[in-house]
Amino acid sequence: MSTRLRQRQDVEEAHEIQKKAAIQGGLRATAIGLGLAIIVNYSWPLFRRQTLAFKGYIVSGFTVFGLVFSAENALQAHEAQQRYHENMIRKEARYHLSRRGIVPTETEIAKWKRERADAAECVEPS
Repeated sequence: MSTRLRQRQDVEEAHEIQKKAAIQGGLRATAIGLGLAIIVNYSWPLFRRQTLAFKGYIVSGFTVFGLVFSAENALQAHEAQQRYHENMIRKEARYHLSRRGIVPTETEIAKWKRERADAAECVEPS
């Protein structure tokens, strides 16, 4: 698989993860904001006198907050998982290259990854 194709797939996967998390977080925060607005409306006379537009603005603030922070949290978790996976592969590459007596430079690690991918393609049944 080419680097550009892999990068494009990674971007699409990250976008899907972020989109799903944003929808879920936005819905959850909207429900919380709406629930709090209803509770505060019945319990606080000052809030009861506010216009419907202001109350909607407060609820939409909750929605945006939930949407943005959920999406960002999901994306950061996804990136951390990718970094962990990449670091494990690099650690394995450094180990195998060192055992062969090769200094594990970036170029050698990239060659090792290609060799490993080619070996995996040869083993897979078509």
